[in-house]
Amino acid sequence: MDLEAVRTFLVAARTGRFQDAATELAVTQQAASKRIAALEKELAVRLFTRSARGAQLTIDGQAFLPHARALMQAEAKALASVRPERRALRVDVIAKRSGMSALLRGFHEARPEVELDVVTLVDIGQAVEAVRGGEIDATFRYVADVRALPPGVESARVFDDRLDLLVGPRHPLAGARTVTPAQLAGHRIWIPGIVPDGVEWSVYYKKLAAEFGLSIDGIGPFFGSDHLMDVIADSVDVASLVAEKPRLAWPDGHDLRRIPVVDPTPVYPHSLVWRSDNPHPVLASLRGHLAAAGWPVGAAGSWTPAGV
Repeated sequence: MDLEAVRTFLVAARTGRFQDAATELAVTQQAASKRIAALEKELAVRLFTRSARGAQLTIDGQAFLPHARALMQAEAKALASVRPERRALRVDVIAKRSGMSALLRGFHEARPEVELDVVTLVDIGQAVEAVRGGEIDATFRYVADVRALPPGVESARVFDDRLDLLVGPRHPLAGARTVTPAQLAGHRIWIPGIVPDGVEWSVYYKKLAAEFGLSIDGIGPFFGSDHLMDVIADSVDVASLVAEKPRLAWPDGHDLRRIPVVDPTPVYPHSLVWRSDNPHPVLASLRGHLAAAGWPVGAAGSWTPAGV
């Protein structure tokens, strides 16, 4: 069986589009389609239904999916057994402008000779399955319940990213030096792009809102931090919560106010997730770097959801 075809199948199943799979694998869409067609011919089944909206797994495709992951895991183990140091460490950071990306960038700056392959996956379920299947070596995630991780997959909390309140100059809280979560109750907190279910940051903000009685509004697509800051700068009642890493830079005319939240301070807990039997030597170096960095975890006066 052609493992490149199996790899293409897995990426297409995750992205839902042959073009996206081709882009990620650095091949043409025609080449990706041919690989999957050849795999379907070999298996004598249709793995995808094709439509203008993309490609969806058939029942046979869903049945083949865990076995395809097992094949990739076996390939990864075979390659790692003879030359683990020759391939880049593949790490997922959700978004390139995020606290997790900042953590990985710090490792790169400390070890510039190490080759990294940085990817961005949205859903924690996909990311954990990619770790388990050997498609990626590690992912940075908020792990709401470590008991939900599959056997053989481990996690370690590595950094608590402090959340600050971001408001414009005309907001009622603009003059405050600090605010408490209780003071935020009744104010509109806009965090666009929150998906109701299925992603871990939605779970985090849902628990944060429930704990302190906050009104967190996720309506509307997320067009990036620049658009978010533009809206807040012009508003008298819209605020947002922003993480400490990475730092935001806004035009002088915006006159935004970044206000610490205290008593307690909400923090977003980042964990590194990896497969326990992954022998890649750089993975061990990354874990050692994160453990020695001394970033805050579980500091007094901070808040994270129960179970972390």
